[in-house]
Amino acid sequence: MLHSKTRWKIQPVNEDTVQLLSNALNLPTVVARLLVQRGIIDVEEARSFLHIENQEFHNPFELLGMQQAVDRIKRAIEEDEMILVYGDYDADGVTSTSVMLSALQELGANVDFYIPNRFSEGYGPNEAAFRFAADQGTTLIITVDNGVSGVHEASVLKELGVDLIVTDHHEPGPLLPDAFVIIHPNHPQGNYPFKELAGVGVAFKLAHALLGEPPVHLLDLVAIGTIADLVALQGENRLLVKKGLQVLRQSNRKGIQALCKIAGSNVAELDEESVGFVIGPRLNAVGRLSDADPAVELLMSKDAEEAEALAMEIDAINKERQAIVSTITEEAIELVESFYPLDENRVLVVAKEGWNPGVVGIVASRLVDRYYRPVIMLCLDPVTGKAKGSARSISGFNMFEELSQNRELLPHFGGHPMAAGMTLLIENVEELRSRLNEQAKKLSSEDFIPITSIDTITSLDEIDLNMISQVRTLAPFGMKNPKPKVLIEQSSVASIRKIGTNQNHLKMTLQRDQSAIDGIAFGLGELADHVSPLAKVDVIGELSINEWNNTRKPQIFVQDIKVSQWQLFDVRGIVQPERWLSTLPSERHLIAFDEKTVRKFNEIVASNEITFISTVEQAQTYSIDEKHIVLLDLPNEEEVLVTLIKNGKPSRIYAHFYQENPQFFHTVPSREHFGWYYGFLKKRNEFDIRKNGDALANHKGWTRETINFMSKVFFDLNFVTINDGVITVNENVQKRDLSHSPTYQSKERLVKMEQDLLYSSFQQLKAWFEQHAEWSERLEEEKVWI
Repeated sequence: MLHSKTRWKIQPVNEDTVQLLSNALNLPTVVARLLVQRGIIDVEEARSFLHIENQEFHNPFELLGMQQAVDRIKRAIEEDEMILVYGDYDADGVTSTSVMLSALQELGANVDFYIPNRFSEGYGPNEAAFRFAADQGTTLIITVDNGVSGVHEASVLKELGVDLIVTDHHEPGPLLPDAFVIIHPNHPQGNYPFKELAGVGVAFKLAHALLGEPPVHLLDLVAIGTIADLVALQGENRLLVKKGLQVLRQSNRKGIQALCKIAGSNVAELDEESVGFVIGPRLNAVGRLSDADPAVELLMSKDAEEAEALAMEIDAINKERQAIVSTITEEAIELVESFYPLDENRVLVVAKEGWNPGVVGIVASRLVDRYYRPVIMLCLDPVTGKAKGSARSISGFNMFEELSQNRELLPHFGGHPMAAGMTLLIENVEELRSRLNEQAKKLSSEDFIPITSIDTITSLDEIDLNMISQVRTLAPFGMKNPKPKVLIEQSSVASIRKIGTNQNHLKMTLQRDQSAIDGIAFGLGELADHVSPLAKVDVIGELSINEWNNTRKPQIFVQDIKVSQWQLFDVRGIVQPERWLSTLPSERHLIAFDEKTVRKFNEIVASNEITFISTVEQAQTYSIDEKHIVLLDLPNEEEVLVTLIKNGKPSRIYAHFYQENPQFFHTVPSREHFGWYYGFLKKRNEFDIRKNGDALANHKGWTRETINFMSKVFFDLNFVTINDGVITVNENVQKRDLSHSPTYQSKERLVKMEQDLLYSSFQQLKAWFEQHAEWSERLEEEKVWI
């Protein structure tokens, strides 16, 4: 067996609804099923989802307060008031800032932007920045991607006589800021038809309202911010991203071109994945390590040389960010494993002085991946006495709601169910840790086992280029519209090998009947040692099209592998056992049937790691149930091994079968050998085997073992008497067949066992175990899907 790394969860679907969509829209069944799993069960809703680019944007004036905001901004433009766009330092924030700046500049506004420094000012509105803006003559501030939590700061602006327009998408708290107007898709008094816009989406709606028509030329920025902020790619977000990607692939924006060039990406081929893994992280990196202004300047630049210089600066910052993340991750893991045992910490609150608060959110995500429990990473500043950090959560633990129960400890916090940012006093860190762990007691043990949602089960013969192209009609993929994960069951492994510089990736070919598909599994290289040649595997992953040398063919990016049946691993004949012992799971169980084998392997492993079994009775008492058993050698009697393998259902068997003196090479002497030897003894009447046995063996070209064996057989049958090494032929003996000799019988059994087990093919060896083991018919694990 090979257990999967996560719980595989297949979402049930109503097959009647699937068939209805398939027939009504002429869709492949797999596409219809994926739609139903995403909650799209109405024909018109499905049509709209698949052809979202034919839809219109919602009327921006459906957002509560939009008309007041537009009127106020246009008055500010007419009167040449100083307007400040107050943004945020992440990718959503800098694209929101760029969209708002662009729209206002097109209208001729006197506008500038301000993004707070993550380290000295923190997230969202801050009083010092607002007072500074007012001192500079600013009379209107427009926040983008922040502001809904700035209750105190809004009151400060009101005292200063500066109007505040908040545009935000983060969870509103129980008390809203006293601003001139708040534009929020999920405003408590609002009824906007789509609640899940990113910050840049809200900025786009305001730009749309100001300009009188959708600013399509800004959709490239909207797509970047929406994808990077991990909001749901359904509804209007899907429309924004789908149209935005079309604009992005044709973008003449100097900054985007420069950034893609330095990252080795082709602008014309950008999609949601390249935005998420190439552009987004680089824009995020700037604000994580320093001021985010260069990111806005890059997006707004109209000069190629300036854009190239900014792109190089941003790329260098991103590389620095990656190095810092690696270091902090190592330190955080060490703290967890030294001070916060998982059985006592359902929520990991990890804090240390000197960490960079700009990257701890990334580290928190890595710790969630490693330990699968909610994580809060805090950076301690003893000068200010404050802890600042980020949180990432798991399904079943709404981080925003859980933190909301501790508002008195958190003067500043905000976020979503799965992520949050916060600031608190260092002296309250331990109290927060204690409270959250108490709140997490409602989670069950299963909540701490990662879940992988599977969209559909497919067979190899169903997978072709057309099927994958049809699935791509659901793109762009993202939150609430994930790239489909497919389950391919019970395939043979035609080939499997480790690849990569560190051999930490896996390349395999799955095959069933006449169908096959190549697979790549990043980070799963070690599994090559845990899949046996005849295993039937279940794999989950994402289908794609591999294009190489003008050839296109399906492939799967494998994310997890499972083997439900027992597995046989053939390590017979390997002279250096340490070569394969090191690849075995730690929970291996070594078994030896000969004390000489125990002594030999004690040179490699500790003696207490080897279980010695020499009798049927011992085999009966040793359970191999669900174990990875390693058969180091063979017993003298087949019955011992047969008894052992009937005593439980093993997950794996590693067959080594070390033999110091294999019987197969000596074989059973022929009857002609026995006839000549008996005649030789009768002629001599007496023969001293100790003195003359070697000479006789050399004379006949036999081994000494052959002479000894035939002598014992004659003794068993009472043909001869052996006294102190001297063989004497008995007179008037009864004629008996050689097979009546226990020694002869034992020899035949040993030779047959070696032929069956030691010198058989892999297929023959597996068949032997399945023939003799009672578990062979009932071992296959039932598939229980969540």
